[in-house]
Amino acid sequence: MFDYTKETAKSMKDAIRSIKEELAEVKFGVLWELDMTDTLQQKGQDFDKPITILEVCSPAAAAEVLKKDLKIGYLLPCKMAVYEDGGVTRIGMPKPTELLGLTGREDIDPFAGEIEETLKGVIDRAAQ
Repeated sequence: MFDYTKETAKSMKDAIRSIKEELAEVKFGVLWELDMTDTLQQKGQDFDKPITILEVCSPAAAAEVLKKDLKIGYLLPCKMAVYEDGGVTRIGMPKPTELLGLTGREDIDPFAGEIEETLKGVIDRAAQ
């Protein structure tokens, strides 16, 4: 599977707050937060499923990987989504190993694995 997703008993608002707190603990931050539902509705789309997308980044990690190949910037920053589906709040992300694997650069596989494990931990703790 291309994603890592966890269910949580928290509301979307509480889940987002928890994600931000957990990201700060591992020196990641939220660069951008998009209420996709509101944005689509403002653009005239009939869309009512709650979803917020967060773009998250570790400046040190981003600098390290961009030094290897600027085209990796096409895949940055990492994204996380918080959404409600069937009355259940979920927190998820595309796996960095899957995304960075698209580059065909085996030298960044260990880096992608480290980032993935860090962000999985963030999701796991935020979902508790």
